[in-house]
Parts: sequence; C-alpha cells; structure tokens
Amino acid sequence: MTAKAALFRTDRIVLSVARLWLTLRHPVLVARFFMKLGYLPNPAAPVRYHELLLWRKVLDRNPLFVTLTDKLGAKVHIRDACPEIAMPKTLWSGRDAADIPPGLLAADVVVKANHGCAMNTFVSNGDPDRVIIMRKASRWLKKRYGRRNGEWAYWPVIPAVFVEERLTLSGGTIATDIKVHVCSGVIAHVWAEDKHAKRSLLFDREANPLPGRDPDYPGEDQALPVNARLVAHVRQAISIAPGIAGDLDYIRIDFLVTDDRLYAGEITVYSAAGYGTWTNPAIAAEIERLWRLDQSAFLRRKHKGAVRLYADALRAKCQSGTKNR
Repeated sequence: MTAKAALFRTDRIVLSVARLWLTLRHPVLVARFFMKLGYLPNPAAPVRYHELLLWRKVLDRNPLFVTLTDKLGAKVHIRDACPEIAMPKTLWSGRDAADIPPGLLAADVVVKANHGCAMNTFVSNGDPDRVIIMRKASRWLKKRYGRRNGEWAYWPVIPAVFVEERLTLSGGTIATDIKVHVCSGVIAHVWAEDKHAKRSLLFDREANPLPGRDPDYPGEDQALPVNARLVAHVRQAISIAPGIAGDLDYIRIDFLVTDDRLYAGEITVYSAAGYGTWTNPAIAAEIERLWRLDQSAFLRRKHKGAVRLYADALRAKCQSGTKNR
C-alpha cells in the first residue's frame, strides 16, 4: 500500500469515527433530521445540502454568525459592508418594551425582537395597543430561540426589542421579499416571494427564471409573474448580496421590495432551520456544488488533538472533491 493510499484509508476511518461520535452526541438533531427529510445524515462528512447545514449547526462556531443572526447586529454589518443600500430605520431599541416612547406606537411601525424569527408585531394607528405589545415583547424576551433545531448562533445573542419603520411593500404588484443564496461570493440562486399574493419564483445568478417551486408556495399555480420591475430588483439584489456576504462559505441575504426601491432585510445563517426543500433538485445541487467547507471558519482554524485529526481528514476530503469537479 502506498503512503497516499494509507493516508486516504486513515482519513476514511477518522471520518467514520467522527460520524458515529457526532450522531451519538446529537441524537435529537439527527432523529429530527431523519423525521423531516427521510434519510440518516452524515454530520461528519456532509455532501447533501441539508447535511451541510446540520454540520454548520453542530460544528461551525463562526463568531460572525452571532452578529449576523442578531437582527440589530446584522444592520450594522450591512451598513458597514454596503452603505449605499437602504435599510428600514431603527426608531428605538432596548431591553424593556415598557421604555418604548408612547408616540412611536401611534404611528405605522413594526415592533420586533432581535434574537429570533417570527417575533414581530405590525402596528398601525395604535393597533394593537401598548399593553398587548408589552405582553408579547415580554414573552419574546424570555424565549431562547433556536434550541429546538440546534441553531446555536441565536443562543449568545442578548435579547432586545426594537421598533422599526414599517415599509409599504409591493405585494400584489412586484414582490415583498428577495432572498439571495451566496456561497463564497458566488450566487447559487435567488428566491423572490410575494407574501401578500402567496406567490414566488426562483431565479439563477443571471436573473433568469428557474423551474421548480419553493417550500413556502409549492404549487405550480403559485408562480410569481415576471415583470420588468421584479427582474430589475432581482438584478440589483444579485449585484449587492456578495458584498454583504463577504467570503462566507454559505449565507442567505434577504431584501425587502417596495414600489420604488430595494431595502436590505435580514441575514439568514440557517435557512429554513436547515430543512427547506425545493421541487427542483438542481437548486440544492447547485448549493452543494458551490459550498466549500474548506472555506468555513471551522476548517480555517487550527485545532488540536482528535479534532485536528478530524479537521485534517475533512479538509483532505473537501480538496479531493474540488479536484474531481
């Protein structure tokens, strides 16, 4: 046996042991993965899209993920990376909703928590009233988001409440959201949604429509009509997103759409908590092709002991896969 073959065999053994160890260490996440997606993952040497996100959850502790997951921290990051893009104004932030200036809640605003998803209330002309808002905010602040699905980057975020200007989104005419999936500076695909009309459409990196449906609006009759303004917004998002994403191995950059301009929205580290699917398998395949684990924070760091053996074995596997593409 040659030295190269012996090293390859050693790497395979290391990755097999790591797979067993990670599966035993995270049984709940592995079981939930199987129940949602129908196959047992390899969290040590991921290949498929959902495995890659599971690997990120259990191993890649990139401190930047915490900043990007924090909705207030993400705004600072976006402003520094791309000062020319508009963002909804933050009108107030704090640790206690009781401190929100009463006048703010008489306008059209959005009250949000910074440390999780689906924690927001849309306020219009003082409705809902201040008591309801404070009650909701109190529940948000007590919640530690991301525990159930292992989304660790939410855990260190210091919970806060903030009030943001409420944009008039172009639902029913253009779209409400544009979400750009980026791998090491390269666009994988774009997902445009109209949450008002319950329609969506996928685009490639050249802003050409793609076949297939997304998890939010999976019916073929829910395809978002293409118009010139939508394509123009998609092209703008494509041009801006890589600058915000930087050299991250994979990230989703979200934008909001109004009639006259594109606004930066949020940054998503764990898209759909790691369980999102598309009816077109080429969508996930393209992310898998572009996602370079050797560009991750975990494999860029120096490790010691058994973790170093594992990192070296995984790095070698990644480099071998890159050569074979």
